[in-house]
Amino acid sequence: MEIPAVTSSLKKYKGKWGPPEVKHLLKRTLFGARKEDIDLFASKSLRHTIQHLLHTEEPTPAPPINHYNDEKYTDEEIQAGATWITATKLNGMNSGRRRNSFKAWWLGCMLNQQTTLREKMVLFWHNHFATEMKTVDNPTMIYKHNVLLRQYALGNFKAMVRAITVDAAMLKYLNGNANTRKAPDENYGRELQELFTVGKGPGSQYTEEDVKAAARVLTGFRINNKSLPDIHGVFDAGRHDESDKQFSAFYNNQVIKGRKGKEGEAELDELLDLIFRQPEVARFICRKLYRFFVYHQVDEASEKNIIEPLAHTFRQNNYDIKPVLERLLSSRHFFDMGNRGSIIKSPVDLAVGLCREFNITFPGEESYVEQYNCWFNIQTIASQMQQNIGDPPNVAGWPAYYQEPLYDKSWISSDTLPKRTAFTDRMVNNGFARTSKKILIDPVLYTKQLSAPGDPNKLIDELAALLYAVELPVEEKQYMKTGILLQGLQGMASDHYWTDAWNKLLEKPADAANVRNVTNKLKNLLKYMMSLPQYQLM
Repeated sequence: MEIPAVTSSLKKYKGKWGPPEVKHLLKRTLFGARKEDIDLFASKSLRHTIQHLLHTEEPTPAPPINHYNDEKYTDEEIQAGATWITATKLNGMNSGRRRNSFKAWWLGCMLNQQTTLREKMVLFWHNHFATEMKTVDNPTMIYKHNVLLRQYALGNFKAMVRAITVDAAMLKYLNGNANTRKAPDENYGRELQELFTVGKGPGSQYTEEDVKAAARVLTGFRINNKSLPDIHGVFDAGRHDESDKQFSAFYNNQVIKGRKGKEGEAELDELLDLIFRQPEVARFICRKLYRFFVYHQVDEASEKNIIEPLAHTFRQNNYDIKPVLERLLSSRHFFDMGNRGSIIKSPVDLAVGLCREFNITFPGEESYVEQYNCWFNIQTIASQMQQNIGDPPNVAGWPAYYQEPLYDKSWISSDTLPKRTAFTDRMVNNGFARTSKKILIDPVLYTKQLSAPGDPNKLIDELAALLYAVELPVEEKQYMKTGILLQGLQGMASDHYWTDAWNKLLEKPADAANVRNVTNKLKNLLKYMMSLPQYQLM
């Protein structure tokens, strides 16, 4: 299949606005595009839809809870069903269980997301400001770090960088907690520049001396270990390097004057002012947003026509994130046919998107143990496919978002592709069971929401339009009809066979043989559709 050339610009998209365009936008900005959401926004305007997606007045989800008591362990401090973020005790028995509770909770936040960008942006920032739970090893700090990502997800990037710098989880992860005037640690000072702000592009020419100077500016920040629930970063003037810090020509040879006592904390703000005066900061973040939402490759034309104007918008708005996303997602470039279906789904997009698009029912709050266990099942599946939320491979995040030349192609391998198909098959066949609760696709219920499920041609067309981000070849659709829906009627297959069977299911639901026949054919159809390469694209 020939991929259309991409020639469009950041001018506002004025083209057709219907289900295909809505689906493209929602698959990129949410986890999956549900039929009801596609139908809703297709009846609105692009402008209304973008405003809705960028809505920021969302409450923080209720915190994770103790669902983990069992015959081997009972948390004596935190009652079953109560949140553990108020806990004062942390030990080897409860730490791992709370980490799993956090991962299940976060996956639940994705499954139950509102129709806004927040959850997708939380994942974006988690990949950008990567931390690993196994290194931080404190569930309370990890939870607070996630709340911080939520708070700033669509807010001000510069303010976010400052908050991340003094966040307890980041202080632990990148050794900020150990950075003192007697023993400066360069870890965070390096990543602050290389991975978080100016990046490693051709316009980023900071030096090793800048890394050392930044490390000295950042001396004095540590974690207050007095109270677990209130654990956070603090500034300790006694650990701060009070001497002057000289920066290179990249930063206009600026000197940050050493300050004494509590005034030393203000050096952090001077450092961020110095960094954010560099135009490369805006370019670097806009490239990352582009790769996450549009396409992995930033060529010369994209750099000139997309990245530079976006970076200008970013700087003009004092590093507020929303105006950049609004301009990008409203652009002709975003809706260019060459950019549709051009990204391979991440494991989280695949697993969470499937559950949301098929309206899979998870246990409710009254069955919180089963609910968390089912959420954790989906999180584990994504982890097995190489995207373990909370534990990216390293400080750079997942290679699919930065590693040339593969980028998102790295999600697919001889190991992960069979696991993807095994997951989609399982969700059609048996799903996952927890005591009396089960999560799986109900093919009949899902098919009933379509406009003409009794017509095999329209049924396949509509399923293809919902499940795929690209057009399906006519011969594939023909095979789905004759080889699956009409299978067993070689030589005399006709459309009315399926129509009669579907109508009989509606009129005589007690006819077990017919129900079984229709259900099995729908299961085989969905399994086949999700096994195709097109299903891996969004």
